[in-house]
Amino acid sequence: MRSKEDTLRRPLFAALLALTVACAAPESGADGEGAGAEPMAAEVQEMPPAPMADPADVESVEAIVTAVYESISGNAGVPRDWDRFRSLFLPGARLMPVATEHLENGRRSSISSVSPEEFAAGSEGFFEEQGFFEVEIGNVTETYGDIAHRFSSYASMRTDDPNEEPFNRGINSFQLLHDGERWWILTIFWQHEPDAGPIPDKYLDS
Repeated sequence: MRSKEDTLRRPLFAALLALTVACAAPESGADGEGAGAEPMAAEVQEMPPAPMADPADVESVEAIVTAVYESISGNAGVPRDWDRFRSLFLPGARLMPVATEHLENGRRSSISSVSPEEFAAGSEGFFEEQGFFEVEIGNVTETYGDIAHRFSSYASMRTDDPNEEPFNRGINSFQLLHDGERWWILTIFWQHEPDAGPIPDKYLDS
């Protein structure tokens, strides 16, 4: 059974999960019409060019992770800088929150997967009603060649008051690529502390 705190921290994930399910649902004709029809060639549409990133946002792993947190943070009703947010991600990038159900004999987890564009669209209603600020509270970064992984521990709050008690914490797992000119985010994969257990000290600033 979910606690009151567990319920309060899920509205954004619930919106993203509903959006993902809706996007994945196949269309069907009346009375199964079209079930055996030949698949039609997909219509190719040109995508608008991605927003140009601020060079300062993508010059390092530290900078691009900070830019993510800053672009999604703000007071209730304050529009987020979604162009800045989108500019940080490689085409085809995904955001994947973990949902965990607590059972008598353990827990069961699953994920949803959305694009940065779907994340932005699905978050608008939440950010209109809720103040939301997320900050990094510790990290471990590993690099090899042009790839990097960052375990970024986060705290979520309703205001930007540094003395406010977080309503949620967890770890964002960033996978990143440097293409020779800048850093890009491929995926952000995350789980909440109440589901996964206390964040280990090695992933927290001392």
